[in-house]
Amino acid sequence: MTEQSPVTTTKAKPVLPDAQTVTSVTHYTDRLFAFRLTRPQSLRFRSGEFVMIGLMGDNGKPLLRAYSIASPSWDEELEFYSIKVQDGPLTSKLQHLKVGDEVILRPKPVGTLVLDALLPAKRMYFIATGTGIAPFASLMRDPELYERYEEVIMCHTTRDVAELKYGADLVASLADDPLIGEFIGDKLRYYPTTTRENSPKMGRMTTLLENGTLAADLGLPPLNPETDRVMICGSMGLNTDVKAICEAAGLTEGSNSAPAEYVLEKAFVG
Repeated sequence: MTEQSPVTTTKAKPVLPDAQTVTSVTHYTDRLFAFRLTRPQSLRFRSGEFVMIGLMGDNGKPLLRAYSIASPSWDEELEFYSIKVQDGPLTSKLQHLKVGDEVILRPKPVGTLVLDALLPAKRMYFIATGTGIAPFASLMRDPELYERYEEVIMCHTTRDVAELKYGADLVASLADDPLIGEFIGDKLRYYPTTTRENSPKMGRMTTLLENGTLAADLGLPPLNPETDRVMICGSMGLNTDVKAICEAAGLTEGSNSAPAEYVLEKAFVG
């Protein structure tokens, strides 16, 4: 009887369900980062929608959260903009992503921050705090936005100047973008503010809206349901406060089934 040689095996890498590959990662601050993933060929979405993404948890079950897609519907990849929560179940792991890693993506896009949920008008306001700018990063790169509106006002509030960089860099790049620069022209206006670190414009966006400072700074009339549309995405406090401001001005909340004058993202809080 001959002795058999021991069999050497290599442990196969587990295959993640609905896995997509990380193609780039950019860290903006110790609290904020962006990453891009491959896009499933079958995925169709409207700019402004969100999907569930995540990683496998320690218990072997998928750990998923709602993330707005920051890239426009025509992009060949998917972009996401995220906070880092050091003890967060998902972002504590997600922040360590590297190119080539895999992320679970459930390709069922939904959301209220879509152009179809609003009636036609002259002017669009995007109101965001923190990573709430993500759906607007998608919409600002969609030619349909500029076909529907004569003017787009991107209002973004963060605590510190460095936290504005993602949005500021994106807005600065759009005028020269070979795909959509011609659609934008001079229609897009950017209004960044900070609440903690000194910057050219300080203050909460709700305060600046309510006391007329934003309108005065941009040479615009007060909110009007005949001419203005508003999309809101940020902290729960921002959503609630801006909703009240919109309704006080006579704007009505819209939806996919009943388009109106303003919408807010209930599922995503940045």
